[in-house]
Amino acid sequence: MGLSKHHLELCRRLNYTFRQTGLLEQALTHRSKSTTNYERLEFLGDSVLGFTISSELFNLYSKLDEGELTRLRASLVNKNTLATLARAINIGSCLILGEGELKSGGYDRDSILADSLEAVIGAISKDSSMDEAMRVVRHLFRDRLENLDPASIPKDPKTQLQEFLQKNSLPPPTYVIQEITGEPHSQNFVVECQVTGVNTSIRGEGSSRRHAEQEAAAKALDLLVRPDA
Repeated sequence: MGLSKHHLELCRRLNYTFRQTGLLEQALTHRSKSTTNYERLEFLGDSVLGFTISSELFNLYSKLDEGELTRLRASLVNKNTLATLARAINIGSCLILGEGELKSGGYDRDSILADSLEAVIGAISKDSSMDEAMRVVRHLFRDRLENLDPASIPKDPKTQLQEFLQKNSLPPPTYVIQEITGEPHSQNFVVECQVTGVNTSIRGEGSSRRHAEQEAAAKALDLLVRPDA
């Protein structure tokens, strides 16, 4: 694959030049276009990204506990942040989409942008090394890491729900997996949150059990705090 002007500009903004340009092409290819798409590389990139940010936070904030570090990481590694970063380096102009996704504006959809950025990070680790992929992650997140204020990060919904129930002398919530669908590298979880005092079914959905539980906890907390909403 000969790199286009958009691809060369993407490499410049990443501060990385691909040796195996086919890996970059795969990282930018949506499943609507080809079975050789970014999903496997996204799986890899997600792990590289999570580890890199965890390592940076661990080194930056020696006095924070595991829960506080987890909240900080979640404030950085999420769909909205990744989509924003993907737009900043103009990934959308490089995406290879099927006709349907092209017509529906997939090149600017948060989920596709976030997934493709993770795939590009995964592709860098395969094209070069884990160290190089981590360097690129640090490059992309540099400003956010430098401007991060731990005091401004709210507690995650599961923690908020747990503390609310404890404060009101209620038993802790339970989370039950209702459904798991999709391929091993691209699963979707449906989790039910069971809370004393809420008789309706509270379900959350996400690409991991943790994400689904967080969504369910947020809904449960909203029902408890604003029961008439």
